[in-house]
Amino acid sequence: MLQPIDVDRIRKDFPILQRTVRDNRPLVYLDSGATSQKPMAVLDAERAFYETSNAGVHRGAHQLAEEATDAYEGARATIAGFVGAQPAELVFTKNATESLNLAAYAFSNATAKAVHAPDSVDRRFVLSPGDSIVVTQMEHHANLVPWQEACAKTGATLRWIGLTDEGRLDLEALDSVIDETTRVVSVVHQSNILGTINPVQAIMGRAHEVGALGVVDACQSIPHMPVDVHDLGADLVAWSGHKMLGPTGIGLLWGRSEVLQAMPPFVSGGSMIETVFMEHSTYAEPPKRFEAGTPMVAQSVGLAAAVRYLDDLGMDAVAAHEHDLTGYALGQLEELRGVRIIGPRDNVDRGSAVSFVVDGLHPHDVGQFLDDKGVAVRVGHHCAWPTCRRFGVPATTRISPYIYNDRADIDIAMEGIMAAQKFFGV
Repeated sequence: MLQPIDVDRIRKDFPILQRTVRDNRPLVYLDSGATSQKPMAVLDAERAFYETSNAGVHRGAHQLAEEATDAYEGARATIAGFVGAQPAELVFTKNATESLNLAAYAFSNATAKAVHAPDSVDRRFVLSPGDSIVVTQMEHHANLVPWQEACAKTGATLRWIGLTDEGRLDLEALDSVIDETTRVVSVVHQSNILGTINPVQAIMGRAHEVGALGVVDACQSIPHMPVDVHDLGADLVAWSGHKMLGPTGIGLLWGRSEVLQAMPPFVSGGSMIETVFMEHSTYAEPPKRFEAGTPMVAQSVGLAAAVRYLDDLGMDAVAAHEHDLTGYALGQLEELRGVRIIGPRDNVDRGSAVSFVVDGLHPHDVGQFLDDKGVAVRVGHHCAWPTCRRFGVPATTRISPYIYNDRADIDIAMEGIMAAQKFFGV
């Protein structure tokens, strides 16, 4: 039997949740889909590293360098274990956007290099006119724009899987969208705007049927549910640290070992090399090949502390807690006059990002009114402009609860929405 999340106890671990905002109102933080708050365990871990072991990793001969290297690689092992991976399969980046760019640039860089040195690249990463890249209509810009750029540089064509009116992927035409021309399929696991949890295993299976490489954006899933990266069926999986209680400035890219071995680097320079001559260089084995320059050591230590915090709670318990909050929020929104949910209205295959519009009010007005009441939500297109266009809205208001929220927080947000309707006379 799952141990329920003790929200009152958890909140005491988060200093920022003790503060007040806007005329001394208690902070109700419902914007964890954008960035999560950080517990003392994470703040303490970063501070302790800087106070005791701060040094350059991998190449120092003194004790501090040894301790820093152990902390960095120990953090990699901890984070890898959290998602069922091996440490050598996990690349540190500065955020998920960089992780996805690393994947996209592997294709455009290999394509450019193949012109002059065709035998030096793995042909799976070479794109040509007539090839296609497939995404979905619900992608975050971070998993759309890099692939648009890859197409512009190589002559490949971008295709996408469309959406149903309910906010789910329209998979009826999957076999025709992903076909023999497809070289890469990159899809989101859980939508940051609709909350939809996609059947990525089936989509990755189709990608592999036609010989394409599969990429999954797991930014909104790994922080909120148990995820074993191998079970996703992908070749590469990207996510970020700051959405899972960790610091900003750190992202992750998991890759199958064989795929990472074949990928060209994204950023070159120090630390990612094997040997360097004036005429040419050779590259280190993954993951170091993709970690040029001074890495984010303190951030990795902080993220490892966040992983331990989530592990102590249990990701099954985290998922159950959020499932309850999501169902409650959906039900409460459905009861409000003039409010329309954008995305699935049931709680099946759905995460805790809940977007909505209020008749007669711009989402920014709703968000500003809630902020005046101490409620922090997200407003805008959520870096998913094509999704907003699909549903005919310029923007939405989004609530995204996490482990430190309870039903009372949802109630306060609902009261704020009704107060906004009354204030604006709609």
